[in-house]
Amino acid sequence: MKKHILFILCLLQFTQLLYAQVDLSNAQASKAEEGVKQMMQEEKVVGLSVAVVKNNKIIYTHSFGMQDIEKGIPLTDKAIFRIASISKSFTATAIMQLVDAKKVSLDDDFSDLVGFKVRNPKFPNTKITLRMIMSHTSSVNDSEGYFSLDAINPAKNPNWEKCYNNYEPGKGYAYCNLNFNMTGAVIEKITGARFDQYVKHHILDPLGIYGGYCIDSLDKSRFATIYEYHQDASKFIASPAAYDPRSEEIKNHVLGKTTPIFSPTGGMKISATDLAKYMIMHARNGAYDGGRIISKNSSILMQTKMSDEGNYGLALRTTDKLITGETLCGHTGSAYGLYSAMFFNVEKKFGIVVISNGCAITYDAGFNTVIKRTVNTLYDAFIK
Repeated sequence: MKKHILFILCLLQFTQLLYAQVDLSNAQASKAEEGVKQMMQEEKVVGLSVAVVKNNKIIYTHSFGMQDIEKGIPLTDKAIFRIASISKSFTATAIMQLVDAKKVSLDDDFSDLVGFKVRNPKFPNTKITLRMIMSHTSSVNDSEGYFSLDAINPAKNPNWEKCYNNYEPGKGYAYCNLNFNMTGAVIEKITGARFDQYVKHHILDPLGIYGGYCIDSLDKSRFATIYEYHQDASKFIASPAAYDPRSEEIKNHVLGKTTPIFSPTGGMKISATDLAKYMIMHARNGAYDGGRIISKNSSILMQTKMSDEGNYGLALRTTDKLITGETLCGHTGSAYGLYSAMFFNVEKKFGIVVISNGCAITYDAGFNTVIKRTVNTLYDAFIK
């Protein structure tokens, strides 16, 4: 009899605790949503999708505003976005898989990997390595464009020398999109697989993520229309180029050459929730419930800054400017009017993803104001 009474008391305590946790969770969600909605009234925002991770688990997702203004479609958690430069981390993760498999070394001469000379003409004897390319310390710049590898190929562009800055490779930092479009081409050369397919099969599928770099492989009804805010007209205008499928170009794709059509530097399309699943893998130093995407050493290397100037590792950067008192690792993205952020803390096991398909362009400590305010609102409600 006493055992039965004790069991019932324990069950009541557990039930009370469970209800208390639900009440706390609801209160946190209400606080977060009130804060975000107030921010959206004060700022100019089309839509926001967010995800919060605590103890390396997704504890909250929500979407605010519109997916498509013209069609009157509200934004939902199923919406996928072109996330811009956070895409670079997927490309780097793919390379680190090849490093783990000993198919490539970060210290390899990039000229040998990409198939044409990559040398700063001012420092012709300094080897430019894969590590330099991926950490933006290569001295390469985007002045000749980055939508074609011909921009930097001496055999294709008579102005190729303009693609290099004045400092010696490895001794300076300059963020450069061309670096990662070239890296995507190297992945194709090493694996013999199309860039978008390699990422899908070796990163997205194991993590159970829906997304990718190829527009025609995705459900277009889920795309969040991206809007650029035009200050002079005080209105948002849709940016259809963000989802240009380049179908004919892809039909004629040449592995290791026309790879920029997939935009390894910025073309991943994914939801905030699935991006959070991917972020958890990095927060767990390459591990996921089914095994490993990359080794612990490779994950740590991606997160370790190679340059004090940019606090940049291998497609991940470190910052203490996003949330006061917190040092975070991750990446931002901006293109066509979209703004995104994915940042996490390995030791404290939390992270936040915020994606906006259109917002005003103001900055606070180097971050888009809308993104920063949203991140801090979510942090205050769920983490702090």
